Amino acid sequence: MMIMAEYTNRVYAIKTTAKQERTVADNIEKVVSEQKDIRVVAVIVPEELKGYVLVESPDSIARIEQLVEQIPHARAVVRGETTLAEVEHFLVPKPVVSGIVEGTIVELVAGPFKGEKAVVKRVDPGKEEITVELYESMVPIPITVRGDSVRVIDRSEDR
Repeated sequence: MMIMAEYTNRVYAIKTTAKQERTVADNIEKVVSEQKDIRVVAVIVPEELKGYVLVESPDSIARIEQLVEQIPHARAVVRGETTLAEVEHFLVPKPVVSGIVEGTIVELVAGPFKGEKAVVKRVDPGKEEITVELYESMVPIPITVRGDSVRVIDRSEDR
C-alpha cells in the first residue's frame, strides 16, 4: 500500500537589494526553468512591499535558500513561511482613487495641465476618475482626469 504525501504550497519572502525586485523575479523564473529540481509555482512582486519578492513553492525552505544563492541581488529567505491567505491582499489591486475625497488638493502629474494644482470636486471610483478645478484659474472649469494622473498634496481632513 502506497501513501501519497500531500503537497501544500508555502509562501516564502525573499529579501532583495533595493529596486531589484523585478530583476530577482525574472532571474528566479530563469533558474527554475533551467533546473527542474526546484519547484516554484508563482513569484509575486508586490508594489507596496519594497525590497521583497514572494515565492510560492511546495519545496522546503532549504531548497528555496539554494535557489536564492544562485540569484544575483537576492539576499536571503526570511525565516519562517507564510500562507497564501496572509499575502492575498497583495494580489488584489487597490483602486487608484482610494484615499482621494472631495476637497483634497492634488497636483496634476500628466496631461496638458501637468504641474498645476487643483481641488478635487468629485470622485468616481467605478471609472477611477476624479473631477478637479484648477487653483489658479480665473474661471472654475471642471476637468475630469484619471486617478493615476494626480498626486495628493494636502488631504482635506488634515486641514
